[in-house]
Amino acid sequence: MKTTKNYAGIPDEFAQLEKSKVVLIPVPYDGTSTWGKGAEKGPEALLEASENMELYDIETDTEVYKQGVYVAEQVAELSSPEAMVNSVHNRTKDYIKRNKFVTLVGGEHSLSIGSIRAFNECFDNLTVLHIDAHADIRESYDGTPYNHACAVYEASQNTNLVQVGIRSMDAIEMTLMDTEKTFFAHEMVDDEYWMDKVVELLTDNVFITFDLDALDPSILPSTGTPEPGGLLWYETLEFLKKVFEEKNVVGFDLVELCPNEQDRSSNFLAAKLYYKMLSYKFMNEDVEDEYDNTYDLTNSAGNNSASKFDDENE
Repeated sequence: MKTTKNYAGIPDEFAQLEKSKVVLIPVPYDGTSTWGKGAEKGPEALLEASENMELYDIETDTEVYKQGVYVAEQVAELSSPEAMVNSVHNRTKDYIKRNKFVTLVGGEHSLSIGSIRAFNECFDNLTVLHIDAHADIRESYDGTPYNHACAVYEASQNTNLVQVGIRSMDAIEMTLMDTEKTFFAHEMVDDEYWMDKVVELLTDNVFITFDLDALDPSILPSTGTPEPGGLLWYETLEFLKKVFEEKNVVGFDLVELCPNEQDRSSNFLAAKLYYKMLSYKFMNEDVEDEYDNTYDLTNSAGNNSASKFDDENE
């Protein structure tokens, strides 16, 4: 069902598909989570909280909503993890091909299998920047490769995967990850250059998958699997701004908000983070400027492979 409300309560003139540079796809899915349930309510909670934000961003001196934000029909194919992933993949790719800056809001992290697959098919030499408390790199979990614990396994095989904020994982995942491109939270806390090191590993085109449990539970407790020792607000913004300034961020997803009635602040933080990411993306772009997502028709067949990164950053 298409939501009847505009993102952040913006006027209709900024919420029409034809005129909007940004598309927000809600994915209310929580079929494979293994502890805290309720992530299917995340998109609705974020959208509701967004209506209470001030829409002028002080830091960037912008009102990014004027670039246009269209809230798409939510992904309704929730019958199985695989069906959901396929639906996300198809919907995401469709909007990329319409020359939109495509974003997704979950929902649990398994949706990213579909979103990453779509972006990898459309953009050359793609980096997936995975910001998360958990490695999520198992090949299969609970009998399916479409589990939230497998969110970036496919990305590890088919894209340049860089992982940031990791502080919880299974031993088997250490055999699957590239530790040279993994930034563990306990090491980041003592490394003042970690942000620069991450950026050096990124290719030109970057897709960000941001699991909200990457943030410390002291600022965002409402997530399915909170882990102590996470990122704080201003270091997160500093890092994201650096990525958006130095690379071509082609899209992002924001997942694992698990709202509860006793903590509305988490919903607001998630909504604010989404808006800040848009603000960084478009901070140097006038409303009148045409948006070009650099979608590469030559990649539409999905022939990207890990081998293309052998010579990266040389």
